[in-house]
Amino acid sequence: MSEDFTLEPEPPERDHAAADMFGQAVAPVPEASAAYTVIARKYRPRTFEDLYGQEAMVRTLRNAFATGRIAHAFMLTGVRGVGKTTTARLLARALNYESATIHAPSLDLSVDGVHCRAIIEGRHMDVLELDAASRTKVDEMRELLDGVRYAPVDARYKVYIIDEVHMLSTAAFNALLKTLEEPPPHAKFIFATTEIRKVPVTILSRTQRFDLRRVEPDVIVKNLEMIAGAEGARVEAEGLMLIARAAEGSVRDAQSMLDQAIVQAEAGQTVTAASIRDMLGLADRAQTITLFEQVMRGEAGPAIETFRTLYGFGANPDQVVLDLLDHSHGASVAKAIGPQALIMPKEQAQRLAAIGSAVSAGALSRIWQLLLKAYDEVRRAPDAASAVDMALIRLAYAADLPGPEEALKRLQAGEPLAGGPVAPPSGGGANLSGGGAARAYAQPQQQTVPAQAPAGPVLQSFADVLALIEQRRDIGLKLDVERFVRPISFRPGAIEYEPAPGAPRDLAQRLVGRLKEWTGERWLIVQGGGGGESQWERERREAREARAEVEQNPFVKQVMAAFPGAEIVGLRSLPAPELAAETAAPDETEDEDETP
Repeated sequence: MSEDFTLEPEPPERDHAAADMFGQAVAPVPEASAAYTVIARKYRPRTFEDLYGQEAMVRTLRNAFATGRIAHAFMLTGVRGVGKTTTARLLARALNYESATIHAPSLDLSVDGVHCRAIIEGRHMDVLELDAASRTKVDEMRELLDGVRYAPVDARYKVYIIDEVHMLSTAAFNALLKTLEEPPPHAKFIFATTEIRKVPVTILSRTQRFDLRRVEPDVIVKNLEMIAGAEGARVEAEGLMLIARAAEGSVRDAQSMLDQAIVQAEAGQTVTAASIRDMLGLADRAQTITLFEQVMRGEAGPAIETFRTLYGFGANPDQVVLDLLDHSHGASVAKAIGPQALIMPKEQAQRLAAIGSAVSAGALSRIWQLLLKAYDEVRRAPDAASAVDMALIRLAYAADLPGPEEALKRLQAGEPLAGGPVAPPSGGGANLSGGGAARAYAQPQQQTVPAQAPAGPVLQSFADVLALIEQRRDIGLKLDVERFVRPISFRPGAIEYEPAPGAPRDLAQRLVGRLKEWTGERWLIVQGGGGGESQWERERREAREARAEVEQNPFVKQVMAAFPGAEIVGLRSLPAPELAAETAAPDETEDEDETP
């Protein structure tokens, strides 16, 4: 006789909601954490339209599929994280796409086909995805190729995806050659590699190559904004730009850093750019631009103080030098093209453009070379911070030195260089024997003291700048400065202003050139935001206020009422009448002269 027994589930060893022996409740472990999927996998592209920054490749593939000119082998190359493996899987789906209405290869994957789900989950028997790093031997390649001659079981094509194909041995590549040259019609090969130069040219010549480009930072930012919105996370725009720049064109790297950045703040709070900068170990770019400005002005002391402040906040010395290299490049590009060519916040781009307009291209190129050498020194030095100090001193000193061409011109003209006076060349045929030699040597020594150059005008305010422009009678510059310059701050040698709408693009460059010519000093003109009124705007406002005051005058109101249709055409300030005593003084003098 048999009996059925119903087994009761065993009670849990401990109730997490109950208090423990110390009277405190134990928080249950969230079950969702074990099944969490990282952002880079969760938001992997499912269609070709989801691929970011690869429009050229998608367009070529779409045209090839539309015309039926589908290659038998594809080679996908590019840096990590740009979508090589994802593109290979999408291609496998496109080659074997089949639905109730479509029975041909198609790049329209918006609706899953018959084989799509199995290919996505990696369990389709006709799509083989292999890692060349673990199958490098020729025997393994021959074993793989033995199955190529057999027709696919269920799908249209038998697709072989070989990742990191450059890891194959030379013998394995040779075994692959014959199959790639004369493949069966039902077989397709898709290769992916980050080291395209390590792939033999005999393999490359038998494949259709696609170079997946680095994704631009602004495109990565759009992707990160979409993901942050879907995840319900709030991240500052500047922080997203920091992640995009640190990713160096890799969407996967950017998504992984965003995954890490989201947990930098509590739930419901905004992730700040400062916390992301700390997470990435980056220095404040605004502060490094200030450091670059100090270096270009030759201010070694303030530059070292700024660097030590950044170093105290945790900035890596080599990262600071990399930022200076980036600023040197940005200033050069802005000088050649304009600030709109820089992918960074507008205010920072304008500051670098101002440096580029104030410094010659030769000086920027020289600073670039010195920074490259400094970066190598910082990486090899036992004390990286001390190496940066010495590099900043060298850069500040080099910023004041003339370039080779300028130095040559000064030497030819007999002018003194910045490093010291230039001795005049000795005349030909001079008698250098005896006392004549001593006199010939002594004479240049007496001429080494250069004549004191006349000091340029000293400008203590922005009004002094306007007065100097008017004094020099540069009418075009005067009109542009009065109309389009909204001053923010002024100090001798540096002006910060906000350009008014319609300002000429070369206004800062023209102003820098004229001020350097008139004062003999270098000026740094920086564009920013939050400026006051330009002189033209202030005069217009004062005129409107004066007109409103006149219109509210009771006498004017009576006149306007007495003459219907009359209007105030303009206002003019009359000079104050002279005092009667001043006019009477000459008469008294004349009377005194007439008295006998």
